[in-house]
Amino acid sequence: MPSPEASTPPLAPGRALDHPGRDAIRLEGVLHALSDPMRLRVVRVLAEREATCSDVELPVSKSTCTHHFRVLREAGVISQVYRGTAKVNCLRRDDLDALFPGLLDSVLAAASEQDQRAGAP
Repeated sequence: MPSPEASTPPLAPGRALDHPGRDAIRLEGVLHALSDPMRLRVVRVLAEREATCSDVELPVSKSTCTHHFRVLREAGVISQVYRGTAKVNCLRRDDLDALFPGLLDSVLAAASEQDQRAGAP
């Protein structure tokens, strides 16, 4: 099994962001991060592709958007890597699936079903 450091993405020198190692990711932190509708929207986008903050359309201010991404990163749900001046975000699917098998798929499926019941596109 890879070490927790192996699951953390490489970062550009001088531009490192704190990410919890795999062993530090806690279920209650992940569930808290996923409990907010804006953060769940971010996770749904990142389940399809990596993206910058500006690539994810959220009806909130830039500072609030930054806060949501920080909560997701600190909970171990996403990783953020600087590429130039942009922070590229991706889902830590391998870590989450290893720690909590089926959780992410269940949450994403439930969110889609909820949208269908509400008539969302």
